[in-house]
Amino acid sequence: MENKSKNPLGSKKISTLLKEFAIPSIIAMLVGSLYNVVDQLFIGQNIGELGNAATNVVYPLVPACIASALLFGIGGASNFNLAMGRGEKDGAKYYIGNAASMAFLIGSIIAIFSEIACNDMLVFFGASSNVYPLAESYLRITAVGFPFLIFSSCATHIIRADGSPKYSMKMNLTGAITNIILDYIFIFIFGWGMFGAGFATIIGQIISAVMGAVYLTRYKTIKLDIASFIPRLSVVISIASLGAANCFNQLAMMVLAIVLNKSLNYYGGLSPYGTDIPLAVSGVSLKCMQIMMAFVIGLSQGLQPIASFNYGAKQYARVKEALFGALKTGAVISFLGFIIFQVFPHQVIEMFGQGSEEYFEFGVRYIRIYYLFLFTYFIQPIVSNFFSAIGKPIKGIFLSLTRQVIFFLPLLLLLPKFFGINGILYAGAMTDLIAASVCSIVGIKEITKPQYSKTSDN
Repeated sequence: MENKSKNPLGSKKISTLLKEFAIPSIIAMLVGSLYNVVDQLFIGQNIGELGNAATNVVYPLVPACIASALLFGIGGASNFNLAMGRGEKDGAKYYIGNAASMAFLIGSIIAIFSEIACNDMLVFFGASSNVYPLAESYLRITAVGFPFLIFSSCATHIIRADGSPKYSMKMNLTGAITNIILDYIFIFIFGWGMFGAGFATIIGQIISAVMGAVYLTRYKTIKLDIASFIPRLSVVISIASLGAANCFNQLAMMVLAIVLNKSLNYYGGLSPYGTDIPLAVSGVSLKCMQIMMAFVIGLSQGLQPIASFNYGAKQYARVKEALFGALKTGAVISFLGFIIFQVFPHQVIEMFGQGSEEYFEFGVRYIRIYYLFLFTYFIQPIVSNFFSAIGKPIKGIFLSLTRQVIFFLPLLLLLPKFFGINGILYAGAMTDLIAASVCSIVGIKEITKPQYSKTSDN
């Protein structure tokens, strides 16, 4: 077995490791979220409410792509770090190679399906007649980039598992900066509208993917050969089992986005706001939420290699210390996000362009009620990812589904029947509180087991 002193994950101070791994992960997630947020900003300023609504209609495909990337990225990285912690270096390379090849393959399949079924998908996602043409233009071009998006997103995790979180950050940063510059050129100078926003996005994604592929040719801790990239059923199953919690969490977000769009469309039509205003507001608030999600999810991803390696090395006190450190930081981030959303909702919406008085009226109410318990948000993603990191995928999957599926969907279907469109807002608020409570109970039950009670070396 590899001696823990040979790997900093097993010997370095936990607080230092969290900074080294979480900060680049957070920056990488922030940069990754900029693809959608920047598109929304430029589209909102150039096209307005309908443009914001169009990006929201297409949005369900984003978590679908991220789900695939996390399935193989987190699954591959977790298996790799657990194997390295156990000293199984020879077999570890297959987790990295298989994760990378499967990510690009699945991305290609999703891209082809999106092009073929574009029309039916947009109608199913809730596009109104006013929004449909803009949404189609945006989806047709962005689908081309799905293989590169999924591969590059997967690569950030398996590169981070190799002890190079800064490179994964640079990879995403380069692609995002490219996207921002080209967004301005294509939308405001060339006047390409939704097509220009999508074209800028895929160019940035291709650049990130190329950087990720280059890194894999010089992986540090192990040498990757051609055989390691050829999919093996047993390896893929093992990867999928530990990546499933994060994957299902994103797939749940996709289902949630579809049902939410349809609900906003239906109940918005019964309200004074109509169908397009609720869709636009939801799209804007969701993009803002992505910023905070980037902090919390990046933090949970930074926790992953630390928890995985030390759990594999049976250094349970270090695992507990790492989890608590991540939760403390997540609590601060979520509370700051809560303050911003409650105090400055009008300013948040205004960043994404102007609109009618009704647009801002509904937007302020939506943000304040829907995100009323935002300060609890950090608990669910960190705790669910923690269980996957320590090789307990069943609990991880269950906890990852609490917010989007187990609690939110039933509330989303039930409450609007009694409270109309306001019921959608109440459903969001109640879900955050309930999911955080359940994840806290399951997490406490795990961390109070006897093996975690020993004093850490650091």
